[in-house]
Amino acid sequence: AEPLQAPVPYRNYVAQARLGVSQAEHEAFFREQLGDIDEPTLPFGLGDVQVDGLGIEEAHLWLDEALASGLRQQARQRGISVASLFHLAYARLLAAASGRDSVVFGTVLLGRLEGGEGADQALGMFINTLPLRLDLAGLDLHDAVRQTQQRLSALLAHEHASLALAQRCSGVPAPAPLFSAMLNYRHGSQADDDRRLALQGIETLDSTERSNYPLSLSVDDMGEGFRLVAMTPASIGAQRVCAQMRRVLEAMAEALAQQPRQALLQLPVLSVDERDQLLYDFNRTAQPHDLTRTLQGLFEAQVLRTPEAIALSTELGELSYEQLNAQANRLAHHLIALGVRPDDRVVICVERGLPLVVGLLAILKAGGAYVPLDPDYPAERIGHMLADSQPRALLVQQSTRMLVGEAAVPQVDLDQPDWTRQPSYNPQVPGLTAANLAYVIYTSGSTGLPKGVMVEHRNVVNLVHWSAGLFPSEGTVLHKTPVSFDASVWELFWPLCSGLRLVLARPDGQRDPQYLAELIERQQVGVVQFVPALLQQFLEHESSVACASLSDIV
Repeated sequence: AEPLQAPVPYRNYVAQARLGVSQAEHEAFFREQLGDIDEPTLPFGLGDVQVDGLGIEEAHLWLDEALASGLRQQARQRGISVASLFHLAYARLLAAASGRDSVVFGTVLLGRLEGGEGADQALGMFINTLPLRLDLAGLDLHDAVRQTQQRLSALLAHEHASLALAQRCSGVPAPAPLFSAMLNYRHGSQADDDRRLALQGIETLDSTERSNYPLSLSVDDMGEGFRLVAMTPASIGAQRVCAQMRRVLEAMAEALAQQPRQALLQLPVLSVDERDQLLYDFNRTAQPHDLTRTLQGLFEAQVLRTPEAIALSTELGELSYEQLNAQANRLAHHLIALGVRPDDRVVICVERGLPLVVGLLAILKAGGAYVPLDPDYPAERIGHMLADSQPRALLVQQSTRMLVGEAAVPQVDLDQPDWTRQPSYNPQVPGLTAANLAYVIYTSGSTGLPKGVMVEHRNVVNLVHWSAGLFPSEGTVLHKTPVSFDASVWELFWPLCSGLRLVLARPDGQRDPQYLAELIERQQVGVVQFVPALLQQFLEHESSVACASLSDIV
C-alpha cells in the first residue's frame, strides 16, 4: 500500500486565511452586496433561525436522468457551473415563497479554495455559510444565469468572512435574521458509495442532522445524477419543497434550451393542481346571501328577533333595539313628510351619540342616502359638500347648526322634539330596493376637491352578511370611527343588523388611548377597529393590558 501523505496542520490554513482577504475588504464587499437590503428573506413566513430541530422533517428526491443531463448540458454550453443553475432555481422558489423579487439566502462554501496548498488534506473547521443575494426582477433566464455565476464567483473570494460580519453590513436591523433559508451544494462520489457499503451490517442507533435554518435544501451532485434533500418544518412539507424545486429546474432546463430570453419570474413553482387550488378553490367563497334586502330591512328583522336587547350604549344612556327602531321610525316619517324619496341625499352633521345613529337609520328608512358631514371640517369643505351633494334635507344639532349656515333646504334639529310625535311603525317606501343609494361619503380631497362616493344598499348588505359569518354572533362592539369615513359603515351596521350591543365612544374619544382602554374595560367590548397608528399608541399605553374582554381587533 502507498504510504499516507503527511497531514497538513490546520494552523497553516488559519495563517493563510489571515494573510488573504482583509476584514476591510470583506466588509466593503458585503456592504456593496447587502447594504440596501433592509428586510429579511423569510420564505413561507419562517423567521426563527434558532430552531431546536424538533418538528423538522426530511425528504429526498432524485432528479431523473434526462433532467440531470439537460442541466449539465446547459451549464457546459454557457461556460458556467451547474451549481449556478441550482442556486438560481432555489432563488426563484424563495421569491415565490417570500413574495420578494430580490432574495438573500445562505449558501454553504467549502472553505478550502482559498486555504492554500494542501488545504484539501487538512482536518478542521473549513465550511462556512455566507449570504448570496440574487436580484430577479426584470431579468430573463440568460441574464439571470450570468448574474448568478458572477455573484457566486465573487462570493468565493470571501469564503473566510464571518456570517456575523455579513449580517452587520446589511440594512436588516438586529436581532432580525438576514435570511432563513440555506442551500448546500455538495459533491458526492463513488467513494461515498464505498463508505456506505463498508457500513453494511452496522446498526445505527441514532443520527441527527440539524441546522439553525428552518428551511434548508441540499443538492448532492453525484457526478451524473442529482439528489435533493430538503429539511423543513412539517407544516411546510419537505417533500413539497423538493417537488417545487424539481418543477423550477424542469422549467429552467426547457426554457434555456428553447427560450432563454423568457422572464425568470415566469418559471412555474406550483403544480397545475396547486395553482388551481390557490386561484380557484381557496377563492370559492361565494355564499347564498339575499342581496335584495336593504340595510334598514336587516335592522328591522333584527328588532323582531331581539326587541328587548340593548342596541346602543353611551355615557348618557342606552336604547334597546325596539326603542331605537321606534325613534328612527318617527324621524323617518318626518323626513318623508319633508319630501325625502329614494336616492335623495340627506346631510347629517351631528356629533357621535344616540341622535347620530337614530338619524342614520331614519334617513335609510325614509329611502334617502345619508351624507355625513364631520363637525370638525373646515367651513370651505362643508360648503363644497353641501353644494355638491344637493341634499333634500339636513339633520343637525344645536351645537352644529351654525356650521351649515342658512341652507335653502329643510333643517331638522335632532335636539328639538318636533318630529317625536310622528308614528313609530316601520315606514313603507314605494319603489325602494337594494339598488338604491345607502350613503354618499366624500373623499379626503388630497388630490383636489372632495369627491362623493355613492354606495348602494346591496353592497353594504353583502358586507354585513360576510361579517356575520366571520365575527362573534353576540357581544359588544365599539363605535369610534368618525362617520365621515367609510370604515364607520361596517362598525355601525354589522352590529345593529346582527343583534350585538354597540357602544358609542364620546365625540373626541377616538384620539385618546387611555380613554379607549378604560371604555373597553368598563363596557367589556369584544370587537374594536383601529387604524395602524392608533393601534400602536393603544398597545403602548399601560391601560391596554387591562382590556381582557377584547377578542377581535380589526
